[in-house]
Amino acid sequence: MHLSSFYPVILTDKVAISADFYKNYFGFETVYEADWYVSLRLNNGGAAYELAILDASHPTIPDIYRRKVQGLILNFEVDHADTEFKRLIEEEKLPLELELRDEEFGQRHFITSDPNGVLLDIIEIIPPSEAEREQYAEKVWLNTGDGESE
Repeated sequence: MHLSSFYPVILTDKVAISADFYKNYFGFETVYEADWYVSLRLNNGGAAYELAILDASHPTIPDIYRRKVQGLILNFEVDHADTEFKRLIEEEKLPLELELRDEEFGQRHFITSDPNGVLLDIIEIIPPSEAEREQYAEKVWLNTGDGESE
């Protein structure tokens, strides 16, 4: 299979509010907008990231699945988690679901949430502990800019 695109779609009863959230706090721009569906894109130095917001009651969704999103985490990898923590939590007052912290598996991160309860994990890649390094197929921490390498 050859993919031309891949992106998450959030099912919600708050289409406009959700779209505005991702545009205001994360810089997404509207590609398509209807009262029941909004397609968003974030162009980031040659890479494009997409996200869609869909009214959970829309008939394009099979009846049994017409309910708002539950149990979803969107990961946003950033250059500096501390900077984003200051911006999103301290300045913008988004809800703090998990305090900023370093993880042994190679992340400095915090978790906030969107208007639907979708968790947003804001992640900076850091060197993992020696014990965790063996778990990686790639050495993703080598380009973290902290001077550490293997």
